[in-house]
Amino acid sequence: MARIFAAAAAGLLMTIAGSAHADVSVSQTGFTRGGHIRDFAAVVRKYNASGERVRIDGLCRSACTMLLAIRNVCVEPSAQLAFHAGHSMEPGHRSELMQRATNSMLAAYKPRLRNYLRANRYMETLEYHTISGQDLISKFGYPACK
Repeated sequence: MARIFAAAAAGLLMTIAGSAHADVSVSQTGFTRGGHIRDFAAVVRKYNASGERVRIDGLCRSACTMLLAIRNVCVEPSAQLAFHAGHSMEPGHRSELMQRATNSMLAAYKPRLRNYLRANRYMETLEYHTISGQDLISKFGYPACK
């Protein structure tokens, strides 16, 4: 499973690197289900270095939400982002909550969103808590895609 996530991250990085001036749609990357935080941190670094725009559309779960840290990100009002606590992803083992992973995810979000997630305890369990793209735009200050 870790190989699948690594392959997906490599594919997303190749899509980003090869997309010169076009927006990259998260729903078209196949990486919307989340994965390893380090893979998404690499994507954020790459995109921030290139200045290219990433468009969050459709469903974006788990570590995919870290893409909100991209400087040139936009959110489709129809997008659905699902948040939960960070956890271990060891194959064959029971998933355990990991505060360090949760903190890494929280650091990717704007302060208003981070405070909201903490206040509602959304980042304390593995249960998904979905926030619409429209709410991310109107309540938390993320830019809408044009």
